[in-house]
This record gives sequence, C-alpha cells and structure tokens, in this order.
Amino acid sequence: MYFTILDFRNATDLFADKDFDGDPIRVKPVSQDEDLSLVVIEEEENTVTVLDEATGEEIKFEKAKIRYPDGSSLNGNLFAREPETKREKIYVNGVDVSVLVSREMYFDQHGKPITTSLKDHTKEIIKEKFASLDDFLNKWNTTDRKEAIIAELQEQGVMVEALYDAVNKEVDLFDLICHVAFDQPPLTRKERANNVKKRNYFTKYGDQAKKVLEALLDKYADEGITNIESIEVLRVNPFDEFGSPLEIINEFGSKEKYLQAVKELEIELYKTA
Repeated sequence: MYFTILDFRNATDLFADKDFDGDPIRVKPVSQDEDLSLVVIEEEENTVTVLDEATGEEIKFEKAKIRYPDGSSLNGNLFAREPETKREKIYVNGVDVSVLVSREMYFDQHGKPITTSLKDHTKEIIKEKFASLDDFLNKWNTTDRKEAIIAELQEQGVMVEALYDAVNKEVDLFDLICHVAFDQPPLTRKERANNVKKRNYFTKYGDQAKKVLEALLDKYADEGITNIESIEVLRVNPFDEFGSPLEIINEFGSKEKYLQAVKELEIELYKTA
C-alpha cells in the first residue's frame, strides 16, 4: 500500500524534523499480504501501555472517528463504514432524482405568483379592506363569529395558515392581522388568556359557571378564538366533565346568557389591544 503526496511548498521536509513531528510512539510493521482490517482489530485487543517519557503518565489513544459530508461516520474500524441513512426516494417521470434546492412560492386568488413577501402581500390586501387599525378593531368587535372574518379574508386572498407559519402559530388571528397590517406588537394566545386570569374577571359567576369559563379560556389558549364561539365545544373534553351541554348552559341561566358570557369573555381577551 502506498500513497502519493503532491507537495508544492516543501512541507514534507518537516517529516524529518523531530521538533515538528517527534519520534513515532509505536511502529507496526505490516506486509503487503496482511489484511489491514485484522491488524486494526489486533491493535485494539492487544493494547500495550505507553508512557510519556517526560511526565511518566500513560498515553491514551482514542479511536479514530471520521465524518463524511453525508453525515455518516467511522468509529475506530477504518474499514467498517456505518450504513448511510436512507433518504426518501423522489421520482419525476419515473426517474429517481435528488432535491438539491427547494423553494416555496405562493399564488394569489387569481392563480398568479406572488412577487412580494407573504407579509407584504397580506398587508396590501388587509389595507384595502381596512383603511386604519380603528376600522379593523370596529369590525372585529362587532362581528359575532370571528370565523366569518377568516372566511372573508381568505376570499380576498389572505393565506391564513401560511401566514401563521410565517409569523407565529401561537398568536391569535387578531394579533396576526394587527401585527402584519398595522405593525402592532403581537401577543400569544396564552399571554392574552393569562391577562384575563390576572384581572379576576370570573368572580361574578357561580362556581360551576366559573370553571366552564376558565376551561373556555384554556381552550382558547390552546386552539384559538373560533373554537370557543361554538356551543359544540361543550361536548368535548374537559367540558363533558361538567355535564351535558344543556346542564352547562343552565348554569348561566339560559342559552342567551351563556352566549353573552362568551361574548364578554372575548371582550376581556382583547382588552389589552
């Protein structure tokens, strides 16, 4: 076995300089007929204690570890490369290909590619519908079901889910719009929910009704405003622990009073805006 060194700066002269490389700690003569993989194993099994002449301390040899660009590596045995991680196979017209560069593109409601950033595109759409922050706040506060605002924005070309991915999935739709279109600092849903809890807003309700509203607040923090606006939410956990939807509504006096309590809860949520 041999290798060739292409030396353009006479760096190999340093091999003969003891101050540069020093004497070899150990030499293992190997003939050309020997299996090198067995030599490595033999060296590991028949280790000899080597002492540093200057300090008298034992010199410990760490196993070689080589890393490849694909992420695989060698540990100790230079002739036993670890298997590569399997990649997902991608086919185009029946041909196996690899993805070198990926790029996301968004298209508007007319099927045309968006040439600006997603945020700038969204801001332009919202500004066409709401000239000012006050206009949007008025629309938000007077709309009974916020789901209607989402549908309206989506019809105008706002990609709500993609916008969440670009900004922050933990923020409320309200904060998403205020931040992107009107440069307002956003609050996460959990931050808004905690602000309501700090104000002890629930003290005017009975114990059971208070627990229901607290559960609605937690549901909002986890999932958003649209889920707590539907009475159907009373059929799922943890509300089923409080009784049937009818029994829960009766804790507030009537369906109208329950819906009013939810509406007031929403007002409290957006009080900090």
